[in-house]
This record gives sequence, structure tokens and C-alpha cells, in this order.
Amino acid sequence: MTTDAMLRAIPAKRWMYVIPVAAFMYMLAYLDRNNVSVILPYMDGALALSNADKGMVGGIFFVGYVFLQIPAAVLAQRWSARKTVVLLMIAWGLAAILSGLVQSKTQFYAARFVLGLFEGGVWPAVLILLASWFPLRERARANALWMACLPLSSILMAPLSGWMLDHASWRWVLVLQGVPPLLWAVVWWFAVADRPAQARWISRAEADHLERSIAADEAAKPAARGGSYLDAVKQRSVLVLIGVYFFWITGFYGFSLWLPSVIKELTHDGSATEVGLLTALPFTIALAVMIANAGWSDRTGKRRQAVALPLLVAIAALLLGQAVDGPYARMALLCVTAAAVYAPYGPFWAIPGQLLRFEVVAVALGLINALGNLGGFAGPYLVGWLTDATGSSVTGFTVLAAFLAVAVALVTIGLRPKEQATRRTTVEAAEEV
Repeated sequence: MTTDAMLRAIPAKRWMYVIPVAAFMYMLAYLDRNNVSVILPYMDGALALSNADKGMVGGIFFVGYVFLQIPAAVLAQRWSARKTVVLLMIAWGLAAILSGLVQSKTQFYAARFVLGLFEGGVWPAVLILLASWFPLRERARANALWMACLPLSSILMAPLSGWMLDHASWRWVLVLQGVPPLLWAVVWWFAVADRPAQARWISRAEADHLERSIAADEAAKPAARGGSYLDAVKQRSVLVLIGVYFFWITGFYGFSLWLPSVIKELTHDGSATEVGLLTALPFTIALAVMIANAGWSDRTGKRRQAVALPLLVAIAALLLGQAVDGPYARMALLCVTAAAVYAPYGPFWAIPGQLLRFEVVAVALGLINALGNLGGFAGPYLVGWLTDATGSSVTGFTVLAAFLAVAVALVTIGLRPKEQATRRTTVEAAEEV
């Protein structure tokens, strides 16, 4: 039986159990991270926040985000991804509730920092979990379906936040939206297993096949030089990926945080519900494009192109958006930009797993995510500061386009094509089993 026939014959329950539970968990994380983007335009002078201050509120989250990346990744690999995530979920839920109780600008900064601290370890821990459930040939699709929670969260939660703002204060919105992670932690504890062999719902045939496939993937990778974490992060490809992610995420969050404010301007100060509904439209398109791009990346193995081409489209759309005046044209370009900045997620996070063995990839994932996400501080703050300094958002969004251009250059020139080739494992190479 060929490998493809074997894959079709084995029930793929992991797609129905692991992905949805992880995706909903991270939807809640993304809600607690990004709900301020909908709330900030409607705080009506509360805490006396300037545009630069609002950028700081959005960006300081990512300063806290750095600190638990590598520790959580190592805990997930050496101890348990399941247990690591449930502890972080409870901690970030409490921090999110705290954000609604602040009484000063400084307290708001501190609460957002602590929220970022506890959410920071979740991303690499889940990537470690997925690496134990999905072979490389499925990795970009698995990553993209899990990461679809990012645009999906905005599709569902931006209108919800807008509706809640029309019926309650911004404080109550933050407090109430911090409760669901505490409840979902119970679901996560009983539904998720670290490895196929530990799951009660998976068939023995599927578990055995996954273990063989993942072992073959590991065997096909080059040995880690010296076998240490330090050797892994010294690799040129890891340093390039950090750079790519930083410049991409600077543009990504600089755009995402200020999107509701731009839409509010387009609607001539529409209601929070109206702005929330319109904010969901770009993310709906982004969801479809993100999954389609990941599927193309898995089929062709062209990881570099699946990252670089969408970012080129985002650059063009960001710049055009500053040159047109009509609200419909600007809204269309916002949709294109959103789709383009989300599209690289699945392919990008499939790259480290192709280059590094499992015993060292945890630290590499944590380091890439930690340092790269500092762009989440730089982007929102730059746009806010430049808007205050120039009286217009044009300069800020032009700078974001420049950051995306650097990301394109790094992924195109900095990563050699041979490093991105999808390696055939011994299982995939076999014509019969």
C-alpha cells in the first residue's frame, strides 16, 4: 500500500480533536490581546490616553510577551505541552480581568504587560504539541487551521466587543471577556493529550502511523550541531527567521491594532456595533486566503514564496490605501492588506520544523516568536506616535510598508531555496509498506 493510500485509509481524528480545541483556546487568547483595538476608539478620554499612549497600550503587551517564550517551549517539550498551556490559560484569564479594573494609565500598561507575559508561552507550547501530532507533510495545513483562530477571533469577537460596548462600559467588556479562558481550561485539560499514544479517542492504527511518520521526519533532518540548544539558535536560518518575523509582525500588528480606528473614521464615527461588524469583513477574507495559501505551500513545498508573495501584496495595498480617498476603495484595500498579512502564518511556522530536530526546535520556536513579536510593540507605537507627530496616519502606514519590505528581502535572499525544500521522509519515499 502506498503512503498516500495509507493516509486515506486511517481515520484522521486528530484534525477533529486537537485542532478545534487548540484553535478555540487561542481565539480566546487573541480576543484578550486585541479587544483593546476595538475599545480604544470608544474610551472617550478615560485614563487621558493620547494616540501615542494608545499605541503603547497595544504594544507593551509584546514586551511582556518575550519573557516566557523559551521557558514555556522547553517546559512543553521536556514536561508537558498540555499542562504548560492550562497553567498559562488560567493566569492570562486572571490578567485579562485585571485589565478592566485599572484606575490609571500606568496600571493599564502594567496589566497589559502581565497579560502578554502569560500569553507569551502559549504559542510555542502549542507548536510543540502540533509537532507531536502532525507529520511534516501536514504541518503547514495543521498550523494554518490552528492559526485560523487569529482572523476567526476578529471575525467573531470584533462585532461582539462592539455590541458589548454599546451596552456596557469598556471596563465590563474587559472583565467579562477574561472569564472564558478560565472555563475553557477545563475543556483543554480533558480533551488534549501530549502525544497520540496518550489519547483515549485515537485508534491504535492512527497512533502507530503518526509515531512512525514523525520518527521518519526526525531521522531525515540533519543532526543538530553539537546537540545543544545554543548550537541550534546560532544557525543562520534561525537568525534570518527572527528577522523576517520581527519586520513582518511590526507591519502586521501596526495594521491590525489601528484597523478599527481607520474604519471608525471611514464610517464618520459610526456606532461601536457598526465598526465591529465592518472590522470583521477584512478578517473573513484573511481566513480564507490564509488556509488556501497553506494548502498551496504543503502541495508545492514552496515555503519562501508562500511567505514573500503575500507580503508584497500587503505592501502594495498599504501604500495604495494612503493614496485613495473613496471609503469603498479604502475598505477594499483594507481587506486585501488583512488577507496578505495573515496568509504567511502556516508556511512560515512550518519552516523551523523542517530545519531543526525536535530536541532543539523548542528553543528556536520560542526565540523566533519572542524576538519577532517585539514588532508587535514597535508597529502600534510607531503608528500612534507618527499620527500624533504629523496629524495623519499616512506616514505611519508607509513606515509599516517599509518594514514589510525588509521581511520580504530577508525571506527571499536570506533563506536559501535548498533550506526550504520539503524533504521526503523515509516513509514518504517508500512505494510500499
